[in-house]
Amino acid sequence: MSEQTVLYDVPGPRTLRRQRIGTVVALVLIAGLLAVAIQRLASRGQFDAELWEPWLNPAADDFASVWELVGRGLLATMIAASLAIVLSLVVGVGLGVARMMSGRYGRIPVVGFIELFRGLPVIITIVYVWRASAELGIPIRLLPGENALWYLVIGLTLYNSVIVAEILRAGVASLPRGQGEAGRAIGLTEGQVMRSILLPQAFRTMLPALISQLVVVLKDTSLAAVIGFGYFELLRRGQQIYQILDNPIQTLFFVGTIFIVINYALSKLAVSVERRLSVSGSTSRTGADAAGETAG
Repeated sequence: MSEQTVLYDVPGPRTLRRQRIGTVVALVLIAGLLAVAIQRLASRGQFDAELWEPWLNPAADDFASVWELVGRGLLATMIAASLAIVLSLVVGVGLGVARMMSGRYGRIPVVGFIELFRGLPVIITIVYVWRASAELGIPIRLLPGENALWYLVIGLTLYNSVIVAEILRAGVASLPRGQGEAGRAIGLTEGQVMRSILLPQAFRTMLPALISQLVVVLKDTSLAAVIGFGYFELLRRGQQIYQILDNPIQTLFFVGTIFIVINYALSKLAVSVERRLSVSGSTSRTGADAAGETAG
């Protein structure tokens, strides 16, 4: 019997042949485009040693200062991302619980808040926080650190907290209904059921998705450079470097590589956590089944 998937039949020999031909053609086109791009860059001197030396040659005059600026920018990026992640988790859990435990009419403002900031592009949210703070005289300066840091952090928190709230709601909804019913049957209140039974299991279920969201937060810190309100995170430091050294392609190449390495590590962490949770979940279910058979 031929193997089949739920959504489509396994492709036959002709389809496989067409797919292989299409793959080869696509690879040839991509290779051709890369060759043209490399030739254009070479013809404009973008592979000249003096453009790469500040990044690669420790003996170059600017090498130490370049990597010092990169280190400061990376630290600023990690600070902003860490604050936004922690606040997003706190606010997101509060929003998610409020949405699930409020009555039909009580959840309307919560749902409205979630849908508003989930629908807005994150860059608009950051700009709104920036301008609203200035126009309304909100005392951001009372918070420790630069004002620009908090414009970025609050904007990222508003956007990502609603994503966390939806991830939490989906995690709770994925649990068997009997979990909550068992808690109510032994006299627990709705708050106790949520806090003691549902939330711990939901966190376990949604942990890989939360870790994946960290990648989004980290990447979105670079929007501070696009807006240009004065927070010198990694990309903004990169702009400083290439404005001085006049090597934007080389600088953005290394800045982009740093982001890729960090985000790849976070992605692998998410995959590892998901695999560990799947294995431990399977082990728990097997143990429970075995106990049930023994009792039977």
